Amino acid sequence: MGVHGVEFPTELLARLRSFDSIVSWYGSNREEFRAQASQFGLPFQFFDALPAAGERVHAADFFLRQVGCAGMGVPHIQCPPALSEDFAVIHPFSGSSRKNWPLERYRELAERLEMPVRWCAGPEEQLDDAVRIDNLYELACWLRTSRLYIGNDSGITHLAAAAGIPVVAIFGPTDPAVWAPRGPSVRILSGKLEEISVEKVLTAALP
Repeated sequence: MGVHGVEFPTELLARLRSFDSIVSWYGSNREEFRAQASQFGLPFQFFDALPAAGERVHAADFFLRQVGCAGMGVPHIQCPPALSEDFAVIHPFSGSSRKNWPLERYRELAERLEMPVRWCAGPEEQLDDAVRIDNLYELACWLRTSRLYIGNDSGITHLAAAAGIPVVAIFGPTDPAVWAPRGPSVRILSGKLEEISVEKVLTAALP
């Protein structure tokens, strides 16, 4: 059984059909995906992936509101108990280069931090000697052992915040009111990336 030459495992389809409802934001603007879900009799509910233009509501609250949940959404990942080690994690990348604080400033920051630094990178991000952990839960548990995380507006920054460690998140073109990570120890720096100094990030990183 397949669509456009793509075969779908029978076991997977049976599993998906066993749910009363499957909430999805993925297919809100993808008619072909919605058509396939309907064709296979899958109980999807599709919601808008983004707020209306001009509505400054945090993405987590926007998603929760659509499924009838009230209150502030603060993602949390339950990692095994771990003692914090004396190192900071820096992930200097994101899904878009325009969101990245300059790498040379991260390097200067690493030299000036009063603790060792371990660099973190994804599978295709070019950075020598970086820690690369493909499994996101395992990555969250490793981040949980650090004293501090510093990074751009990226999925890994959100992961670090959800793991519960102190986070300094650097935002440039994206709106932190909508996209900032949440957590008890999250500090946000926002503005034009070229105007965010190393000193400003160092100050935010202080306990």
